[in-house]
Amino acid sequence: MKSPITVIILTFNEENNIVDCLESVKDFAAQIFIVDSGSTDQTPEILTRYPVQVFHHPFENYSQQRNWSLKNLPIKTEWVLNLDADQRLTDEFKAEVHHHLSNGKLENINGFLASRKTMFMGKWIKYGGHYPTYHAMTFRLGKGQCEQKLYDQHYLVEGNTIKLKGDVIDLITESLSTFTLRHDKWSTLESIQQFDSANSSTETIIGKLKGDAMQRRRYFKNLYERLPLFVRPVLYFLVRYFFRLGFLDGKRGLIFHFLQCFWFRFLIDAKIYELRRTNKQIIQ
Repeated sequence: MKSPITVIILTFNEENNIVDCLESVKDFAAQIFIVDSGSTDQTPEILTRYPVQVFHHPFENYSQQRNWSLKNLPIKTEWVLNLDADQRLTDEFKAEVHHHLSNGKLENINGFLASRKTMFMGKWIKYGGHYPTYHAMTFRLGKGQCEQKLYDQHYLVEGNTIKLKGDVIDLITESLSTFTLRHDKWSTLESIQQFDSANSSTETIIGKLKGDAMQRRRYFKNLYERLPLFVRPVLYFLVRYFFRLGFLDGKRGLIFHFLQCFWFRFLIDAKIYELRRTNKQIIQ
């Protein structure tokens, strides 16, 4: 029996991911919407095999695409679930959400927090503080939106939320080449976000040490951003890999934690340093 929920999936050249994603939701959601931003691979053809409604919208950034989808799609259900093509719903997640939506006791609840279960090179990255990491992917229509950030966006939910036990599987990369290419692009967005105060917005999660799981993560991220450039990625890697036991993830964990916790963060700092030098030269 399908749940009274709408799933929204963003796509752009996702022929390697979209099948498994749709297989995980096709028997779960009452509605499935695909918002495609100009795929040129086999994604459009694959979508014809599934009970989905496809909409096309030019991609500006992740936040704009998500919020456009929430405002413009003909959603008929009260609840929505936002997915990426490289994510899959677990049976536990689906059963838990279906139970909550069917029991009629959610008057004061507007969202669900679920943890991502990151898979890297075929291995679950369990340590290094990477699990559990909760996200508000599911909420009542009109009670949630994607925060206005260039990178590392999360969903803002108005009102109370429930923390779920079921996870969402997140395939972090198809290959190391894809991983480094994507993170190079994301490092540019994050460096601009941190450098340019014009990109700041009040429509973001407020960091709170005693808040919910997402607010606590944002609190510590804000502290990280106050640390000196080039020092903070070293400290971050040491904390994640040694103090948060990332080394227990083995060889693939070493690759992941080094690239994600040190190389990626160091690249962000290098690009911020470059932006500062360029800006200083322009002023002079």
